[in-house]
Amino acid sequence: MEKLRAVGSNQRGARESLPIANGNPQQQPKKKCSNLMPLFVLLVVVAEIAFLGRLDMAKNSAVVDSWADLFHRSPPTTELAVGGGDDLPLPVGTEDRSSEPEAENCEEWLEREDRVVYSRDFNKDPIWVSGAEKEWKSCSVGCSFGYSIEKKPDAAFGIPQAGGTASVLRSMESAQYYMENNIAQARRRGFDIVMTTSLSSDVPVGYFSWAEYDIMAPVQPKTEKALAAAFISNCGARNFRLQALEALEKTKIKIDSYGGCHRNRDGRALLAVDKVETLKRYKFSLAFENSNEEDYVTEKFFQSLVAGSVPVVIGAPNIQDFAPAPGSILHIKELSDVSEVAKTMNYLSENPEAYNETLRWKYEGPSDSFKALVDMAAVHSSCRLCIHLATAIWEKEEKSLSFKKRPCKCTRGSETVYHLYVRERGRFEMESIFLRKLTLEALESAVLKKFTYLKHMPIWKEERPESIRGGNKLKVYRIYPLGLTQRQALYTFRFNSDSDLKAHIKSNPCAKFEVVFV
Repeated sequence: MEKLRAVGSNQRGARESLPIANGNPQQQPKKKCSNLMPLFVLLVVVAEIAFLGRLDMAKNSAVVDSWADLFHRSPPTTELAVGGGDDLPLPVGTEDRSSEPEAENCEEWLEREDRVVYSRDFNKDPIWVSGAEKEWKSCSVGCSFGYSIEKKPDAAFGIPQAGGTASVLRSMESAQYYMENNIAQARRRGFDIVMTTSLSSDVPVGYFSWAEYDIMAPVQPKTEKALAAAFISNCGARNFRLQALEALEKTKIKIDSYGGCHRNRDGRALLAVDKVETLKRYKFSLAFENSNEEDYVTEKFFQSLVAGSVPVVIGAPNIQDFAPAPGSILHIKELSDVSEVAKTMNYLSENPEAYNETLRWKYEGPSDSFKALVDMAAVHSSCRLCIHLATAIWEKEEKSLSFKKRPCKCTRGSETVYHLYVRERGRFEMESIFLRKLTLEALESAVLKKFTYLKHMPIWKEERPESIRGGNKLKVYRIYPLGLTQRQALYTFRFNSDSDLKAHIKSNPCAKFEVVFV
């Protein structure tokens, strides 16, 4: 205790020994107050500045919020967004979230708010089609074919069905011979779904596929003396194909005819002739159809491609849509074209370099347009029918009130995020994408980023010949609104500008698209 007191005494002594101004101890308190005056003034000034600042912040809360967003924005989700802002008006029911700086980001919010549960799960309750057997290995939606009197089918082949069951017309014959295959005629007869060779039908059933035709088979030497081969058996065709054959012969084009019409080669052994192997020896193949109908392109044309024999075509007026490359086919549109086509055949046969140009696609690969067409058949038409039916069932349910309440876009400050859906052609399930800028470039970029992130394998990957499968990098050929026919999707539909895309999304909240990869 004594030591403690001694220490305390020394401390007091130390303080007392400090010098005092003017040497007058009675004036010390007054001097201390004067020393505190600058500090007091400073505190008053700071308080006033803070008060005025709060008033200014209250007037500019939106600005404060936008700055707060920079510091409190949630981390990005696995969903993708591209682009910048847009100024389309909010649809009814859309929440303006600009005053929620610390809330989840727009992508997360839209995923939650736009999520709905459909009443039918096709994995548990698959599409049921009556009147045919199963002909495919797999399908992206639950799909069953067969015959049953106990279960009401979603669709049935044959004559128009009772209410609740869609009636399906399926045929690969020309409408010029079977008028009921005309789409308009089929609708009038009560068919709900039309499946024909027409790309304008609901579910096209073409003669083409990578699996059926070895289209990239190597070219063989042309050893026959005749320039062209023909296989024509129906001599009563409803077009001018026999007249064209005769006209070609009159121009001194030598033709070996193996069919029942104008037969001059191996007639009795026709059934034993391998058509494709035979065509491989000829420079040209007369792919003359029995009718000139849009999209009616049969095995005559595709066997010519397999054989590496340049097709000379009479048939579909839009046959160039089916050409593997520009300049790879010759087309006789009408009888008066025969002489000009004959001149071209003679020129090509006498000029090897020019002839080889017509077959360049065999070595370098066909055009993206051709690949996109044939890739459609990578999914069996029966599976595509089930996808068509399932899509229609869900779209009908989407007209209910619960679906109409979906916000489909999110606005925060001056920025708007739009929620869209996309799937690959031939698949059923949709994937979410998000756009901050409604441009065609942003749409394609978002689709590529999404499917690349998913490590998506195009549905045709295993079907195509290995030489034209390409690498793992995805390439977009077309993006189009869900519900278009394949003729529209591949050949006639385009968003002509960013404004067209904006208008479509404005009119169709949570818009759905299909993408074709090549």
